Amino acid sequence: MKTKYYNDAIIGNKNVRATLSKKGELLRLYYPSIDYRQFIDELIVGLKVNDSRLINLYDDINNIYNQNYVEDTNVLNTEIKNTYFNLKVSQIDFVPTKENILVRKYILKNEHDIELNIDMLLYSKLISDENNKVSGMYKDESLVQYMHDYTLSIFSKNKPLSYQINNAKEDLQDGNIFDKDYIGMSMDSAISYNIGSLQPGEEKEIEIIITLHSNKEFTQEKVMEDIIRIKKIDFDKQLSDTKRYWKNYVKKHDTLELKEPKNEKEKKLQKIYKRTILLFPLLYNNETGGISAGAEIDEARSKCGGYSYCWPRDAIFITKAMYELGMDKEVEKFYKNFCQMTQSKNGMWEQRFYTDGTLAPAWGYQIDETASVIYGVYDYYTYKKDVKFLKDNLKMCEKAKNYLEKYIDDILENKNKMQLSYDIWEECEAVHAYSLASIFAAFNNMLEIYELVKPLYENNRLKLEQIAKATVKIQKELIDIKEYALNNFYDKDKKSFIRNKKDSKMDISLLGLVYPFEMFSPKEKKITNTVERINMTLRTYTGGYLRYEGDTYAGGNPWIIANLWLAEYYLRCGSKTKARECFDFAIIGSNKHGLLPEQVDNNTMDPAWVIGLGWSHAMFIDVLKKLYNK
Repeated sequence: MKTKYYNDAIIGNKNVRATLSKKGELLRLYYPSIDYRQFIDELIVGLKVNDSRLINLYDDINNIYNQNYVEDTNVLNTEIKNTYFNLKVSQIDFVPTKENILVRKYILKNEHDIELNIDMLLYSKLISDENNKVSGMYKDESLVQYMHDYTLSIFSKNKPLSYQINNAKEDLQDGNIFDKDYIGMSMDSAISYNIGSLQPGEEKEIEIIITLHSNKEFTQEKVMEDIIRIKKIDFDKQLSDTKRYWKNYVKKHDTLELKEPKNEKEKKLQKIYKRTILLFPLLYNNETGGISAGAEIDEARSKCGGYSYCWPRDAIFITKAMYELGMDKEVEKFYKNFCQMTQSKNGMWEQRFYTDGTLAPAWGYQIDETASVIYGVYDYYTYKKDVKFLKDNLKMCEKAKNYLEKYIDDILENKNKMQLSYDIWEECEAVHAYSLASIFAAFNNMLEIYELVKPLYENNRLKLEQIAKATVKIQKELIDIKEYALNNFYDKDKKSFIRNKKDSKMDISLLGLVYPFEMFSPKEKKITNTVERINMTLRTYTGGYLRYEGDTYAGGNPWIIANLWLAEYYLRCGSKTKARECFDFAIIGSNKHGLLPEQVDNNTMDPAWVIGLGWSHAMFIDVLKKLYNK
């Protein structure tokens, strides 16, 4: 598992999120929230056919794979054809909407001309935060593994053939495990089932259930009682209900009224659109309103940095797409609950959080995280036109404004106290053009917010005086910020803006000066010069754009958002043709399910990192609406 850094498919409900490979292997399983906690280190499903050694369903040279979602659902079908035994295995994975369980339905069909006798073996190795302390046991025909606060159980309605607690992997390879509990804490256990004899053309099925329980809510006895309850569930009905739920969800949030697709490109475009609708609820914490940046791909944080966290900036971009898809309640909860809950006393937001609102591991400070929240509040108002929403978030925005003013004062007065912040890519500490533009937008938005809420305070003279005073100060600050940007971020020799005073490398985030923060007009000469330099330095031969010159992160490939960012710029210039060219790269870079990655391999054009990135999908929706809406 140490080399499996990203997934191909995502399923789940409001409490459980599972990520799977293109072969159907379960890679990650999260509960009780969609971003915490992760349980699975390795889960092997294998078959023993006619006294063979173990055939690993997800790693056998004779296996051929084909995978698809059931249309307009988060139900995943993986077909595995073993060519040696001519055995077809149809694996259906789904998470019911009202049960915190993963259901794995296997349909085995003998396509050989001889009889096949089959056993199914499952091996489970868990991740523990307790110095590898995992306790396994076999109880009431279930494999039960305890990890301090949580219990994971694997079982079926079928009667088990055998089990083994601890040290099971080596024995598993021979296709045999023994009814034995080896004393130890090796974190692994296994269970097996006899599928029986399959005549040529015959098929049989088995349902494997994985349950998750909080030990704070369930005693050992109650866990076993719940397993008994779950075994009585009609899973065929649950499957039908889950399909129906997601199909209705897509129908409800299909708001863009796209034209019927005329070609393969437009069919793929529509697939990404539908998959975005289905992805967002799997990134959203229903209890708090927190939004994951993406599905986690490396629980050790050694490669990906923890994409399951909530960055306020990423979440703001995602909310822009969510309200376009009719997810108004989710957006409002993000601001009214999550943002208000996570704001520091001094008015700022930290770099990132778990979606339950607790502080996540971080390595720095980013001023745009704070500025983006004010921008997002006003941006949502422009869609909803609800002044009450502004009033409900006014105190939060004012606290953020006050913090940003201290930051700006230090920069303008060159006090060298608060002026250092990490850039949008979290790599360099300096005063950055993008970050400053985010503050410019936040202050501009505060002026609009104040103007809109003033009538609500017509009987509150003190508040009106405060607003008037704040307005005068903001107006001056806007002039000062823009002057600072022109004096410090425009390189006359290069005839373009630069990302910060320390580094003149071209950076796609300079487009933030136009979109979304509108510090400058898209057709201003200084901006058009900058875009010309972007095209000269960041465009690859595939038509994709790098984040910045010399980017090496995760291979240094083009980023989906870089192309979509440039598409946003061209749309503001009135050039739909150029915007479409940039947009088409995102379509090409999606995986077969319509999930968008962070990066696209510059050689193969395959998804290269973090599949199902919320920011990529969010910007896709924004550009899609402007290019293809009826």
